[in-house]
Amino acid sequence: MFRTLTPLVLASGSPRRKELLASLGLDFSIHPALAPEPAFTPGTDPGAFALDAARGKAREVAEMHQEAVVLAADTIVVLKGDVLGKPEDTREALAMLERLAGREHVVITGCCLLDPKNADEQHFAVRTTVWMQNFGPEVLAAYVATGEPMDKAGAYGIQERAACLVERIQGSYTNVVGLPLAEVVQRLLNRSIITPHRP
Repeated sequence: MFRTLTPLVLASGSPRRKELLASLGLDFSIHPALAPEPAFTPGTDPGAFALDAARGKAREVAEMHQEAVVLAADTIVVLKGDVLGKPEDTREALAMLERLAGREHVVITGCCLLDPKNADEQHFAVRTTVWMQNFGPEVLAAYVATGEPMDKAGAYGIQERAACLVERIQGSYTNVVGLPLAEVVQRLLNRSIITPHRP
């Protein structure tokens, strides 16, 4: 569907981001950022926090890929101003899901496109509102027991078994998965990093 015109590096080890980007037919390499993810400070704007995290990842990886365009992203789950990161254990995962059950929350992905060769950096954040079904602890504990929540912000993955926990969303679905494809593609096209391609 698309062809890469400039070397592209995905600064993420997320299999979900890899699958989303690969679904477009693009050639890209993967080089995850190694710096630890920053801790959220209460009172900080969540959107700004996600953008700062994405910029940090992009700048770290760009140091080793001066001839490529680097794409980095950071996805967070925000409930009433609190940022829910990846759970440390099953107990915390269940507690997060119990907080989300029957409530509305926002998923924010901060993205950064960095072209070190041209000193061009663009960053943007995409927000999606998610409403969760009001399932009880038995259902939520059964989901936690699958092991899926452990590497996911907010302790759920909408593209997997947790799809049944979600009542509806408003906004980009791929943003909730981890990479807002429509917005990313538009910016890659605008900068002539990719072009439409018919096999």
